[in-house]
Amino acid sequence: MALSNPAFSNTPAFKQATRTTPAPSAAALDELYGRPSAGPNETERMGYDDVIMRTAAMFIILLVGGVVGAFAPGLAIPAALIGFVLALVNIFKKKPSPPLIIAYAAVEGVFLGAISFSLEAILPGIILQAVMGTLIVTAVTLVLFANGKVRASKRATKIFMIAGISYAAFSLVNLGLQLTGINNDAWGLYSQDVFGIPLGLIIGPIAILMAAYSLVLDFTSIQQGVQAGVPRNLAWKAAFGLVLTIVWLYIEFLRLIAIFRSN
Repeated sequence: MALSNPAFSNTPAFKQATRTTPAPSAAALDELYGRPSAGPNETERMGYDDVIMRTAAMFIILLVGGVVGAFAPGLAIPAALIGFVLALVNIFKKKPSPPLIIAYAAVEGVFLGAISFSLEAILPGIILQAVMGTLIVTAVTLVLFANGKVRASKRATKIFMIAGISYAAFSLVNLGLQLTGINNDAWGLYSQDVFGIPLGLIIGPIAILMAAYSLVLDFTSIQQGVQAGVPRNLAWKAAFGLVLTIVWLYIEFLRLIAIFRSN
């Protein structure tokens, strides 16, 4: 699938959603129009409501995990590592596994709760600021997409994939330097000054734009999946892709605000 988030592109049904099919004949069209209308309940096909309900369920589980993390900040690193592994498993798993997706939401919630409330103790109000930033970007992207103002393109998606892989490599190197004690700065390489400006303040806005474009890819995949009538169980995959992107967006806002306020 040329235009998709990796969370969707490894699922065959979402790939097939973008394939072109021959135009139906006039007789076939007459037969289709003559059939009674059927919703997702009758067809067992994914609908927007299915995606919304599963996404909401994942966020509830994420919040419950966040409460656990708030009272057990020591779980941040184990939860981050387990969440990373579960994210990879769910991304590359062709058939969605609700238990694994729910487990990801729970563990990721613990990680987010731990780091968020640890920062809140030092920088009061940062959680609200990060949440508001995440909600605003998500809502604006959704409205613009729904009104046809923003669309994914093959060229932009290729650039996004290259930038995304590069940024992921940078993040892993940064994490490795911090875990090994080679870099003891609070944010690792993000704290390094470039012309007097912390690197995090330069990379942060770019990462937020990348996450916003990832949302466009998510919305595109979901729209194409619904229009193509993919199986209903893929709503879990769609919800996972959305939550994965929104979590990324929240983390970028949290880090950007923390670096900005610390300077």
